[in-house]
Amino acid sequence: MPNKSRPLAEILTHLDALWPEAGAEEWDSPGLVVGSPDHEVSSIHLMVDATMESVSEALEAGADLIVSHHPLLLRGVTSVAETTYKGSVIAALIRGGAALYSAHTNADIVPTGTSAQLANLLGLVNQSTITDSMTPGHGLGRVGTLPEPVSLYELAVAVGEMLPQTAVGPVVAGDPETLIRSVSLCAGAGDSLLMHPAVVSSDVYITSDLRHHPASEAREHALLTGGPALMNISHFAAEWLWLEHAATQVSEATGLPVSVSDLNTDPWTFQVHRVGG
Repeated sequence: MPNKSRPLAEILTHLDALWPEAGAEEWDSPGLVVGSPDHEVSSIHLMVDATMESVSEALEAGADLIVSHHPLLLRGVTSVAETTYKGSVIAALIRGGAALYSAHTNADIVPTGTSAQLANLLGLVNQSTITDSMTPGHGLGRVGTLPEPVSLYELAVAVGEMLPQTAVGPVVAGDPETLIRSVSLCAGAGDSLLMHPAVVSSDVYITSDLRHHPASEAREHALLTGGPALMNISHFAAEWLWLEHAATQVSEATGLPVSVSDLNTDPWTFQVHRVGG
């Protein structure tokens, strides 16, 4: 008996209900990247990044639709020749008969988005959003309270154990003995929220891709007038935690089997620790 399938157009309706594209940041480009609305979908594969390796994994698993968190075509391109990374991925998708859809900041901002999953896995209570959105429950970040206070060092260890292993674990700015009660966070790149009042009033801010100057300025500001310790974690790892929950949502909405990539697509592969003086 053949597997049931659904037209891609129908699947896209369900995906937009879960993660409305209208909620994406202005600079973002979520949505259908490759594929026809008439394409039949019988299985779906979720991933953080559409790399050659992760797309090959999906095609070998027989996926008809790949949902990636990060858009393949976030910035403009002038060529999709197969001598380019993006052209090679697009060609592989077309030859393999798979569509590609991305759910990016529109999946971050919803009440069950990437930051919400990170907050839930940390066990934060009394959660609220860090947002300028007028829609209740929507926001790029979350703030909440730990069930029991822990030291900054203990929290960093717990976060490192919770995340999938990457070359670089949590990197922290702050006194390791500081007692942490309130936590603000933003899965993915979150330096735009460094000076948000909810972040400034928390004990620690957990996010990814913190650059030297914004991080340095935030720490100097904290020394003068108060502010959070900083914990920088892998961008890939923070958002990978969302995939399982997203897969459950997509499966329930579409009635189709949904799998999750367990490939590590963090770009960093190793780090060197200085030995001796």
